[in-house]
Amino acid sequence: MRILVLGGSGYLGRHVAERLRALPGAQVLGAGRSATAAFAVDLAADRPERLARTLVAAAPDAVVNCAGVTGGDAVTLAEVNARGPAALCAALREAAPTARLVHLGSAAEYGPGTPDVPVTESAPACPVTSYGATKLAGTLAVTSAALDAVVLRVGNPVGPGAPVASLPGRLAGLLRPAARDPEAVLRLGDLSAHRDFVDVRDVAGAVEFAVTTPGPLPSVLNIGSGTAVPVRELAHGLARQAGFRGRLEESAGGSARSAQVSWQCSDISAAARALGWRPVHSLDDALAALWAATLERVP
Repeated sequence: MRILVLGGSGYLGRHVAERLRALPGAQVLGAGRSATAAFAVDLAADRPERLARTLVAAAPDAVVNCAGVTGGDAVTLAEVNARGPAALCAALREAAPTARLVHLGSAAEYGPGTPDVPVTESAPACPVTSYGATKLAGTLAVTSAALDAVVLRVGNPVGPGAPVASLPGRLAGLLRPAARDPEAVLRLGDLSAHRDFVDVRDVAGAVEFAVTTPGPLPSVLNIGSGTAVPVRELAHGLARQAGFRGRLEESAGGSARSAQVSWQCSDISAAARALGWRPVHSLDDALAALWAATLERVP
């Protein structure tokens, strides 16, 4: 099986590509802006005609789109998260109409959740951020494309290699020099929001199942832990993994997104039915792996 992975040099993409390479008989081909990618692709700018030529050259049986951005201005978010998937779908219809497309969406597409009510795929999508809105636009491009395609709406991924733009990655970076200092004080934002944290390795496992499961799949599947956890619990759990002897302090004000979306949790039962997938790693597993990877990084 030939599998083309777009965005394979990113946080999720690296784990996805590694997981897919372990499949017997799989040939994983990288596509993206990285100099090491087998195929040069820029979803934010490439015309569908150029993408179609790339698809003809790659001749994939499956395409996994891990490309995306979580921050930046509205134009950048729209170009990568919304325009990119639309252009990719147009190219697939022309050059590889039978290839399965697995596209990584985001739980941010749902917007605010209701406490103690996990959100299902049939729930209305009401994003409250530019990120969530552009990810939803990308999802709509995929689900309306008349392709063999599935969108995996991913919760908050945690694990080795977490980027510094995320709270787990940023906190790991802060803890590394301060871990053994009993006088250290790390000042963070409001940690009262609840999030559905999922191990990045479980996300990669879900992608594998989505690529290899035969037959048509639902257009959208939630991928998360199925449990809402206070962000505070994640922060203190990572501090324990680091052996942190200092103090974590929360500010009274939090991010705009936390204020707007104070509770988020995904119902993952549809993914269990359609793919036979369930997460196998706990939050503690994810934090332990994140901290181990942090210690391995060259200072």
